[in-house]
Amino acid sequence: MDSAERDQRFERAAELFDGLNARDVSVVALTWVDNSGITRTKSVPLRRLAHAAAHGVGSSPVFDVFLFDDWIIQGRFAGGPVGDLRLHPDLDRLTVLAGQPGWAWAPADRHYQSGVPYPMDQRLQARKAVRNLASHGLTAQAGFEVEWCVGRTGTDDWVPATSGSAYGHARQVEVSDYCVDLLNALDRQNVEVLQFHPEYAAGQFEVSTAPEDPVAAADTAVLVKETIRAVTVRHGMRPSFSPKVINGGVGNGGHLHLSLWRDGTNLFDGFQEEARHFSAGVLHHLRALCAIGAPSLASYLRLVPNTWAAPFVAWGEENRETALRLIKDNLEIKCFDLTANPYLVVAGVIAAGLDGITAQAELPEGLNVDPALLDGVQRLPTSLGEAVEEFEKDAVLTEAFGQELAGTIADVRRGEMERYKDASPQGIANVTRWRH
Repeated sequence: MDSAERDQRFERAAELFDGLNARDVSVVALTWVDNSGITRTKSVPLRRLAHAAAHGVGSSPVFDVFLFDDWIIQGRFAGGPVGDLRLHPDLDRLTVLAGQPGWAWAPADRHYQSGVPYPMDQRLQARKAVRNLASHGLTAQAGFEVEWCVGRTGTDDWVPATSGSAYGHARQVEVSDYCVDLLNALDRQNVEVLQFHPEYAAGQFEVSTAPEDPVAAADTAVLVKETIRAVTVRHGMRPSFSPKVINGGVGNGGHLHLSLWRDGTNLFDGFQEEARHFSAGVLHHLRALCAIGAPSLASYLRLVPNTWAAPFVAWGEENRETALRLIKDNLEIKCFDLTANPYLVVAGVIAAGLDGITAQAELPEGLNVDPALLDGVQRLPTSLGEAVEEFEKDAVLTEAFGQELAGTIADVRRGEMERYKDASPQGIANVTRWRH
């Protein structure tokens, strides 16, 4: 980032001031998502936005080794009190927050003080993956499903705020104003909602958003989660995005939908050859990708058979218990959840898919039954430790992320495992319930 680009960023932000001020914006939240999946933030008064756009806002690199509970480890490539990075807001995604009056939001990219991009920045990794895809003449469209459970306040225990049946309209009736306020807030933020409905678990809802460029889709996933949080709190309730709100129950997923395009043609429409190779690459690397897309101890309380979590290394057309579900015009990855950093998710999936295209990988036969009814269908990892081992020996993914980021991701996962090595499954559910 040279002086000319800094000047351009300053002028662009300055031009936005009057419009934001007229909409009563006082503060702008600049967010990034760490390796444990927590959205972290630094905020600036509106009058400082132009300076932040040009020169960034200080942020320690120690955040790369924060665990989900804010415990800090010493990683091999990150950690300690020394050093400083700069958060630069992406003004193209600047959004006035309907659920937080007086606030605006922008995702931030992290750079060194010199302006050089920080190689361990997760959002920049997603950008790099999209560029790699473009170098093959391909683009992608992606979108996340966001599931959450609404609980009562006044306790850290799980007490659902609704009593209506799974998928039942009664649940929406009980919190009707909340549902309307949430959907209106998303609409005012230009988030295109495809559908909204009660889900299976107690107090659980789901919202699906329209496909976008993969980096934009990850941005939207962050914005949707934080809008849900803001609106839920304003209605006197608490949202939980945890993969397992209570042990033994159905958990929250964070499914990724992705389509692949060449020359304006969706290659998943008709499941063309490159789409098949791409899907085969994702399937081949899926056990390792779990360290990215199912990255918490609680993730493995969710990834069990017969809970709609799709814990099998398999694919099927419209099969909701295979990890990869082929839909008419896109691929759904069902085993991921919302403790994941969405930027790492899209970066990892693109790297795996491109490897499948390069290797001309072939898919095994698709399944048209529940894999739990068959013998010999490979499971996804059944523990976080198993997922990390798969990730560390996956040369494609570790090379795509780079030694420092890949190593730090593994360090954070192992830090979580060590910290909660004596916790029971219910203890893990308790400690993760309200964190993400």
